[in-house]
Amino acid sequence: MLKKEMQEWKGKWIEPVQAPINEEPVFTLQEMFSGKILPQLPVEERLHPVKLLKRTFALDPEKEIVRATLRMTAHGIYSAKINGRKVTDALFTPDYTSYGKYLQVQEYEITGLLQERNVWSVDLADGWYGGRVSVNGGSAQFGNTLGILGEITISYADGTSEIIGTDEQFVSTTGKYIYSDIFIGEKQDLRLDADDWETNFDCSGADNVKIADYPFDNLVPQKGAYVKAQEELAPIAIWKEGEAYIIDFGQVIAGRVRLGITLEAGQEIVLEHSETLNEDGLFFNNIVGRNKDQRDVYVGRGQQETLEPDFTFHGFRYARLSGYDGALEKADLKAIVLHTDMQKTGSLRTDNPKVNQLLHNIEWSQKGNMLSIPTDCPQRERVGWTGDMQVFAPTATFFMDVQDFISRWLDNVRADQTDEGEVLDYSPTPSDYFNLPSLTGTLSSAGWGDAVILVPWTLYQRYGNAEILAENYAAMVKWHAFSKRSAAGDKEGSARYLWDTKFHFGDWMFPSYMIGPDFKGPIATSEATKEIFGTAFLAHSSTLLAEIAEILGNEAEALEYRSYADSVKRAFEQAYWQNGRLTSDLQGCYVIAVAFGLLSGTAEQQAVKRLAELIVANGKRLDTGFLAVPYLLDVLVDNGYVDLAKQVFLQEECPSWLYEVNHGATTIWESWAGIQPDGKVGDLSFNHYAFGCVGDWMVRKIAGLQVKEPGFKAFCIAPNTDLGITAFELSYRSVHGLIEIRLAEGILMVTVPENTTAFVKLPTETTEIAVTAGIHTFDLRPTAVVAAVAPAAID
Repeated sequence: MLKKEMQEWKGKWIEPVQAPINEEPVFTLQEMFSGKILPQLPVEERLHPVKLLKRTFALDPEKEIVRATLRMTAHGIYSAKINGRKVTDALFTPDYTSYGKYLQVQEYEITGLLQERNVWSVDLADGWYGGRVSVNGGSAQFGNTLGILGEITISYADGTSEIIGTDEQFVSTTGKYIYSDIFIGEKQDLRLDADDWETNFDCSGADNVKIADYPFDNLVPQKGAYVKAQEELAPIAIWKEGEAYIIDFGQVIAGRVRLGITLEAGQEIVLEHSETLNEDGLFFNNIVGRNKDQRDVYVGRGQQETLEPDFTFHGFRYARLSGYDGALEKADLKAIVLHTDMQKTGSLRTDNPKVNQLLHNIEWSQKGNMLSIPTDCPQRERVGWTGDMQVFAPTATFFMDVQDFISRWLDNVRADQTDEGEVLDYSPTPSDYFNLPSLTGTLSSAGWGDAVILVPWTLYQRYGNAEILAENYAAMVKWHAFSKRSAAGDKEGSARYLWDTKFHFGDWMFPSYMIGPDFKGPIATSEATKEIFGTAFLAHSSTLLAEIAEILGNEAEALEYRSYADSVKRAFEQAYWQNGRLTSDLQGCYVIAVAFGLLSGTAEQQAVKRLAELIVANGKRLDTGFLAVPYLLDVLVDNGYVDLAKQVFLQEECPSWLYEVNHGATTIWESWAGIQPDGKVGDLSFNHYAFGCVGDWMVRKIAGLQVKEPGFKAFCIAPNTDLGITAFELSYRSVHGLIEIRLAEGILMVTVPENTTAFVKLPTETTEIAVTAGIHTFDLRPTAVVAAVAPAAID
């Protein structure tokens, strides 16, 4: 359940003078993906200026302030200041949520900012609330009018207090921000900047605000960390392309450019952003679709400036600067990396430089896609696809402490769940998702909606907090009831357990249908795999739900879910296993059938053998999509095909992880052939973390770190030196402390935190060695006697 804001509000919802946000015409995904271009008005006619609001207030100079706090939220994104000083370094508050159902309230300590006379100012932009945030590029997805709600509470030494809220005393105007859209970009005309607006007590000439009537029952306290600027990257190269400068920051990021430059009065410069160059080395807009501009514009006022947008961000590595003919030096620019401020918890480095680059790419894709919500990509869509999160969650929990971040996103998933129990394909869910014709004809999909079960389960395993299971259990049960009802339809007998009654994404975008002359497209990948994957995930989620019910003490329900899972498994084998093969003879189908234990007796080993045959026939390359990739290498290793798993993992021909590395990737690509073998560059996302799920496999199967009891209260360490990596260093800060595993020159060193137990499985042994807190050393060299050295003290 969401913790609601129970405190009474003295502040009122207020709205500045404004025209309703211009709502974009209908533009379906079919039209967008067909390349259709809609005629549109110029950006400045479609967008509107950022609103600047303020009020003044005076305090009794005779009273000593003990503490002062500001709590605030908005329809839009806001930046608040007291006497011209920012109340926080957080960005894009109040974060991206399903606003009508779940709107966060932030609280800031402002005691040191107050004086006898004060100016409380707020800049207010469209953000996710009113901006063009849908996949289709539609606007006003959560509302068409911006507003703020806030109040300052001051506690005095004499025991009295005072509350100053948003009310009719606020006024509003506009300034340098001609427009700001979180997708399109921002335009600043610096000639219109009123330097003293935030400190001047004069409110004359500004417009009065109006009081608005909105419910308060959707308000919740801020949960988890804020978006903040994290790093600054200097350019690695600058060159001219025609009259424009091209700047290469060397790394695909989510963020924005800070530029130090001198502009003449009225001089206009434009910064465009891209993740890649084309095959000729020229600047290339790799993101297509309506309102995906990623374009910032500045108009000078005849002086030196430090330029940076305030209410937008972009996905990019390269920037193109037009309209400037002066000298441009590397020192003039920085790329500002933005993401939610989460602690780094995990690191893995190996003796293979290309694998290290792959690990780098996975981690940077996580950074770029964890900005307020877990997104699929930080440029074209920026939405919280449930399928992407469920496949990447195990990897995400290694690199960062994502417990609160993902838990907050799950709050949105639950808020968006339909009364019928459907878990929507992505959350927060903008209005276009419901109001436009669907590309798939449905609101949910197996493997995507199952995130409501799989993701909390992952968080429980990694952090050991059963509250995440309890919090989501009712939503899990509703989703399962919908899935069960949908699968059954009006069918009879065992067919009732086959989820073949609706669209599912299936093994989405598996390579053989997406690459080369036999290209069939993503919908074809769904058609070929949706029935097998729909039924497979119905069985898998039923099994997990039984385990979750048992953990929460719901024994009767656990028995019911386990019995249902067994029925689905029997129906799966009966329907889809025929004459020694699956009815859909594709790699991913065999992977998922084996991974989820859907085949009995000799059928499972026959399936693994057929999977191996398909991989070898494909040049020892994978042909798995979104839902099968996380399980592919595990299935091979666990069933004795260790050498084949190594060959797939270290493969350098397309499609493979190291193919991307060899083609200069600094993040994980949406498509295995984002850059094709002939050098052709696709208009695709080059920052999609889903296929980075292999990071979790590397941690578990190469370094050998595996959960034995939730939260790593007990854990296994079983390094595997037969997978192409013979030396590595792993560190992971679990909820119980730092775990370290180091293997070099045949010596394994293990650090076990206090109050935990590690079970070490050495490659040369058949049994595990239990060790407790301390540093332990094991000699893996063939001529040595393998023995544990007495634990050393930990500082």
